[in-house]
Amino acid sequence: MKVLLYAEGLRLIAKSGMGKAIQHQAKALASAGVDFTFDPKDDYDVVHINTYGPASFLLANKAARLGKGIVYHAHSSVEDIRNSFLFSNQFAPLISRWMLRCYRLGDRIIAPTPYARDLLVKCGIRNPVSVVSNGIDLDWFRQAPSDGTAFRRKYGYHAHDRVVVAIGLYIERKGILDFVSLARRMPDTQFIWFGSTPLFMVPARVREAVTTELPNLKFPGYVGRDEIRAALSGADVFLFPTKEETEGIVLLEALAMRQTVVIRDIPIYEGWLEDGVHLYKAADIDAFETRIRGVLDGTLPRTGEDGYAVAEVRSLEAVGRQLAGIYEAVDQQREIRRTVAG
Repeated sequence: MKVLLYAEGLRLIAKSGMGKAIQHQAKALASAGVDFTFDPKDDYDVVHINTYGPASFLLANKAARLGKGIVYHAHSSVEDIRNSFLFSNQFAPLISRWMLRCYRLGDRIIAPTPYARDLLVKCGIRNPVSVVSNGIDLDWFRQAPSDGTAFRRKYGYHAHDRVVVAIGLYIERKGILDFVSLARRMPDTQFIWFGSTPLFMVPARVREAVTTELPNLKFPGYVGRDEIRAALSGADVFLFPTKEETEGIVLLEALAMRQTVVIRDIPIYEGWLEDGVHLYKAADIDAFETRIRGVLDGTLPRTGEDGYAVAEVRSLEAVGRQLAGIYEAVDQQREIRRTVAG
């Protein structure tokens, strides 16, 4: 059995969470011994589609006509389209209808969390949905004191400085406005946000936030995963103030690095991330400040070891085994359809 891993406009999304997810899929399949290709011109038995543009839609229909198995990965929902880019709220209903039309082409749909699966069901999806994490590369994301030292040296932080790191696109949904507000509230703490989005694509309030000049606030832009690893080694707290996710790969990276993490208390994290055990949850900006100060002052215990356990069960090896099982089931369904038809 051979699998086609497909993502429309891969170069454009390479720096996004979806781009990371596709990289993880390839490494997971390699670890599971699954033969795969990125080239739609190659022969394949099952196509695993990650995007919902017109080329993805056409490929899914072509695969169906050829009797190929189709796995559709639901990386996005209507909830995480909102509060993203300019006019995203106005176009969200239209995008959602198109996205669901694409997902319905799948013999099997993959959602990264039970929460994401439930959103699909709520939207009327009746196709079988399997929950498979995007996974985390535990071999790469490991603490290294020398990396942390290099990170602090590069960005002008001293050993005694208290540093809070966040990672994400420059979009309101990611909580960037609260991040800047926290920097204003906590002048004794350094705040640094990695990630980038062209500012012409975001609302004025986000542009204003990113261009805010504070002595304890930095926006270095997009950096590679080696520098992300260094930042997660050298920071005191990883802050993930996102308001909506389908999982959050950067969160898994921070947990894998045994960082103490503070997140927004949103429904997606219910049931698998326990407040005060794996990390800390905050309902509003006051709670964010209280939680961060508690960790930095030592009045709240660090949660790195328990948080690591959450990342550990989502290793790429585990993801590879799950994906292999899904492909086998879909391929068997394909064979049954072919036999019945013919």
